[in-house]
Amino acid sequence: MSNVLAAIILGIVQGIAEWLPISSKTQELLASHYLLNLDVAIAYTFGLFMEMGSIGTALVYFRREVLRVFKDFFLLKFLIIVTVFTGIVGVPLYLISDKLLQNAYNPSIPMIILGVVLILDGIYIKFSRSKQREFKELTVKDMIIVGIAQGLAALPGVSRSGMTVSTMLLLGVKPEDAFKYSYLAYIPAAIGAVGTTILLTKSNVKYAVNDIGVVGIVISILIAFLTGLIVIHYLLKFAKSNKVYVVNFSLGAIAITVSALGLILT
Repeated sequence: MSNVLAAIILGIVQGIAEWLPISSKTQELLASHYLLNLDVAIAYTFGLFMEMGSIGTALVYFRREVLRVFKDFFLLKFLIIVTVFTGIVGVPLYLISDKLLQNAYNPSIPMIILGVVLILDGIYIKFSRSKQREFKELTVKDMIIVGIAQGLAALPGVSRSGMTVSTMLLLGVKPEDAFKYSYLAYIPAAIGAVGTTILLTKSNVKYAVNDIGVVGIVISILIAFLTGLIVIHYLLKFAKSNKVYVVNFSLGAIAITVSALGLILT
């Protein structure tokens, strides 16, 4: 397979998987491992490096909210607290991920658990009669919980969007806000993840870039950016509907299906 075709496929995988509860870094790991024949640990690093396209997607799609951060103290506080606790939990987990991957850690298992949680979220939303909370009703404790949940997504197989959206839904946040602010929280966390990847596993990044080429990297990032804009648009559109629980059922089913296939094929 040519590097250009592989780059396009990797970009599409990133653009779709980042916003669904199927762990984009794990899907990129599998895709780059089989398409580029990368070592599993290097493929994992490459998956985190590919976050750059999705960061661009979030910055463009949520440009108004990003600009509002500097005028909205509550939103700024939310992003700072969530990001700090994401780093506290996520960086150590990233550092041990290589060892986990080298010792037959199967990322499909946490994805199945996350899929079940999303389906339970959907059941809760459909049948719960409790009042939903506004985003600005979140307490500092709630923000810390969201940050810890996002930090756990540093583990292979654990979806960042799945963890944060599920956590916010369980905290009673309205579905539309849960999706939107989960995606906003992704921006500083992803920038930190890319920075950590470059600083701590520079050799892995260099190897992957040399293998696919600079042109291939640019193509992958651009495709991930464009694909992500489409995926976010439709997910948020569904989140605004009265049948958002269908989204949770669907995303949970996708996570479980993809994970089950991963278990069968590995």
